[in-house]
Amino acid sequence: RCGTVGATYMEQENDWDRDLLLDPAWEKQQRKTFTAWCNSHLRKAGTQIENIEQDFRDGLKLMLLLEVISGERLPKPERGKMRVHKINNVNKALDFIASKGVKLVSIGAEEIVDGNAKMTLGMIWTIILRFAIQDISVEETSAKEGLLLWCQRKTAPYKNVNVQNFHISWKDGLAFNALIHRHRPDLIDYDSLRKDDPVTNLNNAFEVAEKHLDIPKMLDAEDIVGTARPDEKAIMTYVSSFYHAFSGAQKAETAANRICKVLAVNQENEQMMEDYEKLASDLLEWIRRTIPWLENRTQEKTVNDMQAKQEDFRDYRCVHKPPKVQEKCQLEISFNTLQTKLRLSNRPAFMPSEGRMMSDINGAWHTLEGAEKGYEEWILSEIRRLERLEHLAEKFHQKAAIHESWTDGKEAMLTQKDYATSTLSEVKALLRKHEAFESDLAAHQDRVEQIAAIAQELNELDYYDSASVNARCQKICDQWDVLGALTLSRKESLERTEKQLESIDELYLEYAKRAAPFNNWMEGAMEDLQDMFIVHNIEEIQGLITAHEQFKSTLPEANKEREAIQSIQAEVQKIAQSNGIKLSGANPYTSITPESIDNKWEKAMAMVPLRDSALQDELNKQNSNDTLRAKFATQANAVGAYIQEKMEEIGRISIEMNGTLEDQLTHLKEYQQSIMSYMPEINKLEGFHQHIQEALIFDNQYTSYTMEHLRVGWEQLLTTIARTINEVENQILTRDAKGISQEQLYEYRASFNHFDKVRGPNWADEFKACLISLGYDGDGEFARIMGIVDPNGTGAVTFQAFIDFMSTETTDTDTADQVIASFKILAADKNYITADELRRELPPDQAEYCIARMAPYTGPDAIPGALDYMSFSTALYGESDL
Repeated sequence: RCGTVGATYMEQENDWDRDLLLDPAWEKQQRKTFTAWCNSHLRKAGTQIENIEQDFRDGLKLMLLLEVISGERLPKPERGKMRVHKINNVNKALDFIASKGVKLVSIGAEEIVDGNAKMTLGMIWTIILRFAIQDISVEETSAKEGLLLWCQRKTAPYKNVNVQNFHISWKDGLAFNALIHRHRPDLIDYDSLRKDDPVTNLNNAFEVAEKHLDIPKMLDAEDIVGTARPDEKAIMTYVSSFYHAFSGAQKAETAANRICKVLAVNQENEQMMEDYEKLASDLLEWIRRTIPWLENRTQEKTVNDMQAKQEDFRDYRCVHKPPKVQEKCQLEISFNTLQTKLRLSNRPAFMPSEGRMMSDINGAWHTLEGAEKGYEEWILSEIRRLERLEHLAEKFHQKAAIHESWTDGKEAMLTQKDYATSTLSEVKALLRKHEAFESDLAAHQDRVEQIAAIAQELNELDYYDSASVNARCQKICDQWDVLGALTLSRKESLERTEKQLESIDELYLEYAKRAAPFNNWMEGAMEDLQDMFIVHNIEEIQGLITAHEQFKSTLPEANKEREAIQSIQAEVQKIAQSNGIKLSGANPYTSITPESIDNKWEKAMAMVPLRDSALQDELNKQNSNDTLRAKFATQANAVGAYIQEKMEEIGRISIEMNGTLEDQLTHLKEYQQSIMSYMPEINKLEGFHQHIQEALIFDNQYTSYTMEHLRVGWEQLLTTIARTINEVENQILTRDAKGISQEQLYEYRASFNHFDKVRGPNWADEFKACLISLGYDGDGEFARIMGIVDPNGTGAVTFQAFIDFMSTETTDTDTADQVIASFKILAADKNYITADELRRELPPDQAEYCIARMAPYTGPDAIPGALDYMSFSTALYGESDL
């Protein structure tokens, strides 16, 4: 009797069937099979047996067999040839078998030493059961059932094969061939085998197994075919050799699959890293090229030139920048997704190359937006400055032209010697005329000062044509000095002559004195009526209209003064006629004639309605501008309220998410589409803003919103919804990768949201309450968790850190040790692996990926071409510097 401990089948085998062992056919099969099985192990020690009951009698080869199959050392055998020495050696072997949990019944050392064939075969079968079959387990079955289930699974796809036992099912040889073909299809042409030729089938399987699988031939085909029911123990022993031969391949396949999975994750992560680096480089390069353009403050000469720059800037904001905003948002989403995937696969966090961190991109973007703001403000200030300059320049040239027209011929007049041959009355008249000219000259002093002041202001405002303005102003000033000197000189000459001349017509003099200021008043009035103006709101134009109305109210008094002056000339004619005096030409005291006064008066009166019309047109323009302000304000207020409302809704949605994560993601994307459908309203507002800028409107009392404020708000809204969507996508990644159930995720989110809403001065206590609600307790446990979710002690615990911690607590992931163990299987337990082994066990692309990255192995057992898979595996998880 023999028996084992543990397996059901082993217990059944405790009752050794004495009658069956006496069957000559079965005993022959067992002798042959057991002998081949023993020799397959003994040859590793350089020996073998010929006769199974004779060669084990001294116990030496029996002890050696047990050492080979167990890998353990037995007590030192006794070398004597006496019967007692042999019995002692066999007992050592039997004691070792018993130490492995096998209960031997009725098998004693004496029977083995005496060469009892039945007991010897029973003992060998016990060894085979314990060391070759007992540990076979498939789906929690053991021993015989496990081995049978393995055979059924492996041969299921093959026609004419139906393994139900370890005797009849193997007689036609197809099952043996199917096992080989399933694992090594290159060795067997299964379709060529015929069920009605069992001898050929069996010989084919046994020869292929011996030649290519190192499984010795344990039975003859004729033994099996010629027996009604082949010996079950012999077949099981033979089949177990196939199991052990192919189990290494299964382990290699499992190891290869694990490595492929790890490498696929790494390759995908590296591609995402490359994509991030490229997108970051492109975006930073665009920012680098754009900022100098925005910082360029090259001044233009005209308003039109600056408005062209303004149009270029508007095109940049509406056409060129929006895609970059999307790229920046996508870059941030890609970065967050990559970091999530790295955390989920136990990889080290991704550190972009220097200068391409998200903080670098955000910093560059902040600099870009600062440059944009400064550039837009500069354009508007330049347009105002140039508009002011053009207005001043035109006013300067208008006043200069009037003054130059007035001074034309004045030098010739002041240098003539007409008084030398004039009568006394004529000299007196010349003197009075000169006095009138001095009065006129003094009146023009203000205009010269105005011209000089305008020229000075143009210089201070950096007018591009200041040189010509300065030259003209200097010429006027120089001429003015000359006129002053000539006036003084002529006055002195006339005063010297006055002593010789006494007659003067007081009436002419009075006319001249009153006509000159009135004439200057009319010239000033016409100048004011033609004066250019620039206003920016209704109040300013209404002020000009009020001033114009006040001017018109003075016209009746001015007309009375004109009539009074004209009456003086009429009185002169009356006196001359009544006294028979012949007048000698024009008034000697002035060149201002009654006709010129009337002509200027008519011109001034004609200018009044023109001025009325111009002011009314400007009033209409300002009313139109006010309408533009109101339209922009109405749209801006609506857009601002919409953005604020949607930002608040997103905040609520992120806290009150219901349904599955996929439902939440779908809802968020629909919500994102709803927000994007509002884009026409933003474009409409941009159109109103363009009209505002084209109309040179710089203020708006109807709204507190600016276009820049709303643009930033809109971009923040789009970015916030995109980030919220990305957070849900990362939660899905976390759930799927970590194996977190939907119910667990709901529980984690509900607990975290409660903590997040009440976060305040006592946030640590609130978070502790959150953990207690999930089953954690104790200050020590709380301190441990805080060290994980907030390692830097910032006081901020993100949901991602919280969910990473919870998933780590409840799930397992692949580790560097697991990957090393997988490689060790592929390397046949060596400390290194070769390129050929990698190419044989892994898909081509992943094999080459490993070969390109594995360092040469430098251990003492290294061979040429050996690769270090251990340092490669730890590097995948950031545990080395490789």
